[in-house]
This record gives sequence, structure tokens and C-alpha cells, in this order.
Amino acid sequence: MTTLLVFLQLLFIIPLALGLNHPNCDLTNTQDQGSTLRIFHIDSPCSPFKSSSPLSWEARVLKTLAQDQARLQYLTSLVAGRSVVPVASGRQMLQSTTYIVKAKIGTPAQTLLLAMDTSSDVAWLPCSGCVGCPSNTAFSPAKSTTFKNVSCGAPQCKQVPNPTCGSRACAFNLTYGSSSIAANLSQDTIRLAADPINAFTFGCVNKVAGGGTIPPPQGLLGLGRGPLSLMSQAQSLYKSTFSYCLPSFRSLAFSGSLRLGPTAQPVRVKYTQLLRNPRRSSLYYVNLVAIRVAKKVVDIPPAAIAFNPTTGAGTIFDSGTVYTRLSKPVYEAVRNEFRKRVKPRTAVVTSLGGFDTCYSGKITVPTITFMFKGVNMTMPADNLMLHSSAGSLSCLAIASSPENVDSVVNVIASMQQQNHRVLIDVPNGRLGLARERCS
Repeated sequence: MTTLLVFLQLLFIIPLALGLNHPNCDLTNTQDQGSTLRIFHIDSPCSPFKSSSPLSWEARVLKTLAQDQARLQYLTSLVAGRSVVPVASGRQMLQSTTYIVKAKIGTPAQTLLLAMDTSSDVAWLPCSGCVGCPSNTAFSPAKSTTFKNVSCGAPQCKQVPNPTCGSRACAFNLTYGSSSIAANLSQDTIRLAADPINAFTFGCVNKVAGGGTIPPPQGLLGLGRGPLSLMSQAQSLYKSTFSYCLPSFRSLAFSGSLRLGPTAQPVRVKYTQLLRNPRRSSLYYVNLVAIRVAKKVVDIPPAAIAFNPTTGAGTIFDSGTVYTRLSKPVYEAVRNEFRKRVKPRTAVVTSLGGFDTCYSGKITVPTITFMFKGVNMTMPADNLMLHSSAGSLSCLAIASSPENVDSVVNVIASMQQQNHRVLIDVPNGRLGLARERCS
């Protein structure tokens, strides 16, 4: 309990200056090595995107739940076939961005911090002169000798929504309710750790308009399987293989690692089959066969966790959703068994927002294990419980999918993935898992 209380103190109480004075906190001067990049949480004391007005614990939890819900609506709309445009993910998915990495763009190189997103197919950057974008972190095309716009006749122009060619360069527009984004499809050299990737295609955002929320200042690095994702564009270099280990919030510098390519990947990893949904082939599906609470395999209707390529139902790993969401029958079965095994048995259950399994006072909780064919993912209390920094409230950080979305997708989210090495090996059609201390 003491360790977890320290975690919340780091997350919500320690002043920004303390983190920025830490020797590991200069993200722009971070020395990534080989094909390995350091990963930082966006709310790390090291992050320049950390809120200048810290929220209370309860307000922060509720805000994150709302962001997760917006992301789930986007993800489920994809598998339901209501959106098939790769670039359309950028604006909406950044509303719940969790982890950032460093990239260098252009010649000479300009350092930017990009959101790492395993469920997005695209890279995009706020560019200088952008109306409505935070200009202090923008990429300046005029300062790069290797920058160029993608022509209207290029095949990449067919992979963006609503392309237009008013100035012979490929431009496109995205609309989200009352907000819209205008961007040019562009190319330049991107450097990730020691790896230069020439003529990398990305969206150069030049206008954000409307009454919606202005997107955060960082760009987006998509690690999905679509044609404009990093894995597709750098296939010859990285062989559609990468792994990541998301850091625990308890680490002051909050740093994990992203390893690109098959070289230097861990050997002691167990694998399960990586599945492909033809409706949305970018998402990383796996076959969840059962869930265990402590030593008890929970009674779940097989259809509730079955992979269905026709409907898009199934289970995905996602780095951008914070708290794991399970479809209602799956969640309720797991929650009920979890409550039975919390000690003391007299502990009173309360709720907070979308979390309906919260407790006041000291408790002991069981592990939860996601069981896949070939590998199990066992999560101790650190991966399961949110603890308040003020008072003694703790909540199970797994929830039911919102009722107002097409709840066919079970999402294994970033909090539950923390301190696990997740290895995506597309050529061999497998996803690997290994427990690892990532911080």
C-alpha cells in the first residue's frame, strides 16, 4: 500500500519543477541507442505536456475514464466498418494519448516528441504557421532541405480522407463534430534512435478550426499495420516487428522502451497467435480463451470472448487506452469473482465514475490472469488497483465497456500492460509476452 501511495503522490502531487530537474528528464536531449527509444508517460514530471494545473485524484480518474470512452467509441467504430480511413485516427486518438517517444525530423534535424500509438496507422505533426495549433512545438518545413510535399498523383494520396489538389500538392481535411483539421501530405527524413528513414510520409497539419478541443502539441507515431504506419513504411528496416515495455507510474522518470526491428528482441518470451480482422486489419487482435481470478477460471460465455472476423468482435492490445475495458458479460463475471476474493470479506464495495469496485481501507486483492493460447498474462495488484493519494480509496482499474458504444471489442489497456514486454511479430503472426521491469 505504501508503494502505491507513493505512486499517486508522484503522479498528482510532486511539482513539475521537481521532475524537470531530475537528471533523466531532459527528453529532447535523451540519447536513444540503436533501434531502441525511451518511452515516457505523458503525465510524467519529465513531460512538457504535463498539465500546469494538477487535478485532484478523483477528477483525474474521471477525466481519464471519459478520454478512454471517446477512444473506445473510435476503436469500435473502426471494427464496425464505419470508418476505414487511416489518417482519420490522428485528432480523436490523441485525446487519450498516454505515452511519448522522441523523434528527429528533417535536415538538419528538429526534435519532436510523438505519441506512440499501436492502434493508429499514421504519423502526423503540427507544422509551423498552423492556425489553431500550439506553435511552440511545431515542425518547420522551411528549415529542412529534405522536406517535400506529396504530389496528387502519388499512391499515398489515395490513402488519406477527402484529398484535394488545389496547389498540386496532396492536401486533406478531417472533420470531428464541430472541429476540423486541414493538412498536407508530406515527406521528410525521420530519425528514430540511430535509424534514419528517408522520404517518410506524414501529415503536416496547418489548420485546426471549430469549437472542439485543440489537439495536444505533440504529433503522432502510428505503429499499426496500415500502409502509412511506421511498420509499413520502414518494413525493409524493421521487418514489421517491434516490442515495447510501458513504465510504471511509480518511476520518477517514467521511462520504458520501444525496440524496433527483430534485432535485440528478448528471447525468453511466450507467444500467442496474432489475428487479423479484415474490417480493420491495423488492430492487433489476439485469441483470449479464458480469464482466471486467483486460481479460479471464471465462467464466461464462449461467444463473449470469441474472435469473429465478420463482426470484428474479439480482444485487442492497445497502448492508448488507459484502463482495460471488457464487454459487459465478461466484465461482470470477472468483477463478481474478484469481489468474492478480496480480503477482508467484510470490505464494503463503493463506486467512482465508471469503476464500480472500489474499497475504503486496507485490502488484499487476488491476481487476474488473461489466458491466451500459448501464454498467460498475470497481473498483480500494481496492474489492477488505483489508489487515492488522499484518503484510503482504491478501485479495480478494469471496467465494463460503455453502453453507448458497440461493445464487441475487449481492450487490454496500458495500465494492465505496464511492466510487461509486449512483442509484435507480424511476419510470424504472433504476439509475445514476458514480465519485465520496464522502469
